[in-house]
Amino acid sequence: MAFDSLTEKLQNVFRNLRKKGTLTEADVKTALKEVKMALLEADVNFRVVKKFVKSVEEKAVGEDVLGGLNPAQTVIKIVNDQLVELMGGEPVELKLKSSNDKTIIMMMGLQGAGKTTTAAKIAGKVMKKGRKPLLVGLDVYRPAAIDQLKKNAEKAGSEVFTMAPSNKPLKIAKESLHYAEKMGCNVIILDTAGRLQVDEEMMQELVELKENIPIDYCLLTIDAMTGQEAVNVAKSFDEKVGIDGVILTKLDGDTRGGAALSVKAVTGKPIYYAGMGEKLSDLEVFHPDRMASRILGMGDMMTLIEKAQEDFDQEKAKELEQKMKKSQFGFDDYLTSMNQIKKMGGVTSVLSMMPGMGSAQMQQVEDAMDEKKLARIEGIIYSMTPKERSNPEILTPSRKRRIAKGAGVDIAEVNRLVKQFEQTRKMMKQFGGAKGMGRMLGGLGKGRRGKFPF
Repeated sequence: MAFDSLTEKLQNVFRNLRKKGTLTEADVKTALKEVKMALLEADVNFRVVKKFVKSVEEKAVGEDVLGGLNPAQTVIKIVNDQLVELMGGEPVELKLKSSNDKTIIMMMGLQGAGKTTTAAKIAGKVMKKGRKPLLVGLDVYRPAAIDQLKKNAEKAGSEVFTMAPSNKPLKIAKESLHYAEKMGCNVIILDTAGRLQVDEEMMQELVELKENIPIDYCLLTIDAMTGQEAVNVAKSFDEKVGIDGVILTKLDGDTRGGAALSVKAVTGKPIYYAGMGEKLSDLEVFHPDRMASRILGMGDMMTLIEKAQEDFDQEKAKELEQKMKKSQFGFDDYLTSMNQIKKMGGVTSVLSMMPGMGSAQMQQVEDAMDEKKLARIEGIIYSMTPKERSNPEILTPSRKRRIAKGAGVDIAEVNRLVKQFEQTRKMMKQFGGAKGMGRMLGGLGKGRRGKFPF
């Protein structure tokens, strides 16, 4: 889970602050020392941490804060506001030219940062805006890169342009503009070559492209999991080529968060997108306020709402809600709910956006709804009769033995599934009081914040 380690440390600091009731200046300074250590351990740039803590301290030790009704909460709000400012304040998005003109984006980055996949993800995003993208393969050094681009273009449903590796990247880029004109493509995404490390040849190639092609955006893809090294890479690219912004990939696997918290402050360049998974749909606009909320363990309900509006089946959500209300939730509904959540990025992705979801709670729910076991779960459920699926209470030992034999599993696995099902049903009823998770998911699909118990 992104920021998991940092979130736990910060939550412990704030928990101790809340216990005190009234706060002294010494209490605030002690807490901020712990915040400082947590940020440094999260691989945030030292100068950034120093400036951040100083700024929070200046705002938090005023008499109006320490003498207020809820000083701990006020200090937490100050930390939240400063985190938002640190990461850029407002979200930024690509401003595409009119559909009659061409927007040209040059993707840059080291090998392994996810540049080629991200190029296809951006193609998918602009297609949703009614544009026709063209993915252009400029990596003439690594044949696998061209193959990967073609496969990703096919998945995204985008046009793709490549030429023989014997051609220079600049020639390919120029030819792609003619091809785009012929095919009616209005967003051209240049996927440049990556290297294992920053080198002069690589930079010169990018500079040459920038000088000869009317590029609108130079976007640098950096791997969030490399922490401070990612920030150093961003600084090098900006100094030698010039970048308009950054895309952070693998943020879902970065438990520390150093790159996300440092890159804007160090380079002065905004973060456009965050890669939160391997699927082509797993690219989110980077919202500093939502990211700060995630870091502080307060969830990210707005992103969850948007994902639900995009991916959720309204009719199925309503049906689940009604069944939960009438306590008619059976094994077929269990599979339906799992598949609905899977569409939104899976259990882990959804839970990571829920307020107050620490690693312990995450583990508990993941144990009950392990996505990797879904195929085996389906096999067991489909070995039940329709009556057994709709009325789990009738599953006697003899029925379970028959189901196990039909699914080709040990009866212990059937018992485990039944137990997990009961845990999940119980958990769903707890969401939103007695209304159940069905209601919550239905509310998400409608984007109605009043549906939430948070």
